[in-house]
Amino acid sequence: MKKILVIEDDPNINQLLSLHLQDAGYLVEVMDHGRNGFEKACSGEYDLFILDVMLPEMDGFTICQKLRALDIFTPILMLTAKSEEIDKVVGLESGADDYLTKPFKIREFLARVKAILRRQEHILQSTQKEKSSIRLGELDIDHVKRKVMLQTQRVELTPKEFDLLHLLAKNPGRSYSRGELLELIWGYDFSGYEHTVNAHINRLRAKIEQDPNNPIYILTTWGVGYRFNDEF
Repeated sequence: MKKILVIEDDPNINQLLSLHLQDAGYLVEVMDHGRNGFEKACSGEYDLFILDVMLPEMDGFTICQKLRALDIFTPILMLTAKSEEIDKVVGLESGADDYLTKPFKIREFLARVKAILRRQEHILQSTQKEKSSIRLGELDIDHVKRKVMLQTQRVELTPKEFDLLHLLAKNPGRSYSRGELLELIWGYDFSGYEHTVNAHINRLRAKIEQDPNNPIYILTTWGVGYRFNDEF
């Protein structure tokens, strides 16, 4: 049975989410405080975190960033009353897997939860079937440990940066459009968020390329999107 941790300070929303998640067959724990919720997330084994942005003492963005910095890759669904595009971008780039703006329909909420858990199960199954690591040029990508080495130096990547690099590297030569990368890495079509892909590609190049302006690993396919160099 999947285990979900909800970190939300509104008692009415907590009760609503708990009831519907339990009815859907999930085990649910609830925390109503940011810092305590973060400590709970670090101390237990969960399949999903549902995380409000506005929390006492430690906000949702900070919790998300801290969890990812600790190599805790449990999927995160962020909930917020904010609807501005920049807040969505910050949430996604902090390492969240999905983003839902209040007020929301409970049916949509449950659909998002199921989609995230289904996608995570697919990733785990794919990981078991794939080779543990990919070696291309001076780059080593270990999918199981989620570790990237460039020569003898570890490259520190965010979860989405790693997922993006791994997808491109395991399919060298294949060109992906920005829309395809949004759907494959972020889970569904974030129409209008193509700049998020560009930002992640730029950061990846800054971390793994000797000269980001003349990349040898992640190449641009003009008029299409991006591909990983297949000449290694």
